[in-house]
Amino acid sequence: MLLELSPAQEEFRQLARAFADEHVRPIASRIDEENRFPRELVRRAGAHGLLGVTVPCEWGGGGRDFVSYAIAIEEIAKASATLAVILVVTNSLVLDPILHFGTPSQKQRWLSRLARGELVGAFALSEEHAGSDAANQRTAATMTEGGFCLEGTKVWVANAEAADVAIVIAATSLRHGERGMTAFVVPLDSPGIKASATLDSLGVRGLGCRHLELRRVVVSEEAVLGERDEGFKAALWALDGARVAIAAQALGVGDAALAAALEHARARQAFGRPIGRYQAVQWMLADMATQLDAARMLMLKAAVLRDAQPRISLEAAMAKLQASEAAHHAADKALQILASAGYRRGAQVERYFRDARAAEIYSGTSEVQRMVIAEQILGVRAAQ
Repeated sequence: MLLELSPAQEEFRQLARAFADEHVRPIASRIDEENRFPRELVRRAGAHGLLGVTVPCEWGGGGRDFVSYAIAIEEIAKASATLAVILVVTNSLVLDPILHFGTPSQKQRWLSRLARGELVGAFALSEEHAGSDAANQRTAATMTEGGFCLEGTKVWVANAEAADVAIVIAATSLRHGERGMTAFVVPLDSPGIKASATLDSLGVRGLGCRHLELRRVVVSEEAVLGERDEGFKAALWALDGARVAIAAQALGVGDAALAAALEHARARQAFGRPIGRYQAVQWMLADMATQLDAARMLMLKAAVLRDAQPRISLEAAMAKLQASEAAHHAADKALQILASAGYRRGAQVERYFRDARAAEIYSGTSEVQRMVIAEQILGVRAAQ
């Protein structure tokens, strides 16, 4: 497996890095402090080709491969984990499912405007009793004249503060579990939808998370995304891609934490020499760099495979698990190296620590990733 980026991939990484340096980094701390959804920044990201990255050009996207998308997310996350996650939600959990499962009319209506950043998308899967157990859906979609009536509540819906459209997963048959759910493309200005603020979160503040109450929300049959009763399969397919992208986002935060620790280790003097000359600090730095690089290999492997095969549940779970935990470790050790300089509100490393921790929770907790990995390798071994 070649690890060198192609000229086109490297060019796109540089574009993302320049965008992050010019537009994101100067306001990243303010996004976190104010817990403010950066709507104008999302619009600018779309104008710079950071939305609809893998959507074909004929549908208004960039027509790039998944590796280009992943490394761009990593660059954005070095400046702001919040913006990186916002982009992942729209790219992986809204645009990609519409592209992959949508009808021509759905693609025509949504893809190009989402890719340009004119519209914001959200993904409504989680419920109070359906987080890690995502198949335990209680939001119901019952058939009505000309369509469906949606009833239920979705929680912690990222982007929902500013979103114009959401992919909503709801139960459509008496059978519970994978085959009893359907995905719907729902405009969020539909009558019967009420958004309420979530509790303040520790990290990745500014995601615009909202609870969505759906009370007799009527949608037409044209809102069905893919096949009826096959919505959970569509959700899992989308989550595969999102987990690879979240691995890239976690790596960006870990990289930023490592860079801050290295800078401090070179500059901070203790007992007459830089603290980076002491073995205790060197070993922390060595472990941080090694774990992040190992996670990057898993992330890139999964990104390459995303373009080549329909499902990458094993590779995506491995990448997200390793990258999120490596990022958490890197941020924790960076905090230790900076000591009092990092352990204060407003310090960049303090923000990295809070942001890195979240990557072990959203898009499937580390425990869920281990469950997925175990099921996959047991299945492979049982078949051999």
